[in-house]
Amino acid sequence: MRWFRAYRLRAPRRIWRDDEGAQLVEFALVLPLMLILFAAIIESGRMFLAYQTVIGGVRDASRYLARITPRSICETGGSVDDQAATLANIVGNAITGGSVLGGGITVTTVEPSLDCIEGSYRFGDAPIVEVAANVTITFPFAGLFTLITPTTLGTVTTTIADQNRVFGS
Repeated sequence: MRWFRAYRLRAPRRIWRDDEGAQLVEFALVLPLMLILFAAIIESGRMFLAYQTVIGGVRDASRYLARITPRSICETGGSVDDQAATLANIVGNAITGGSVLGGGITVTTVEPSLDCIEGSYRFGDAPIVEVAANVTITFPFAGLFTLITPTTLGTVTTTIADQNRVFGS
């Protein structure tokens, strides 16, 4: 009976000191946090890349509009609204040109505008064109973040605009 009591006291101590499988338990505890961190890094990098791509497309559309708009548009009273479809194609082509981004970017509207700055400039008033695009970015890994927050990421909607001085014909 003494032997049983002594063995009974030594067994928990031996189990307590035994560290077999400790690495596996630690890895199992850290793995979900590592996956969430990895998903956050991927999502933020993807969002920045998408944002930069749309900025490039809007900048190209603004340069195109500044090039084709006549320099005398302020004196003649013209408008740039008829170029909206062409500008939307330019911004859309910039987004769909790369396969890295996938399908998580949507351009909802592209709006051109004209502003005539009065002053004593060489050619009279200075026409400035602006292209503004409303963009929605969705996150494919948004479901992973529900493990740490009760709300989902959903989408990010922003407006990207660029201006150029008209130097057309």
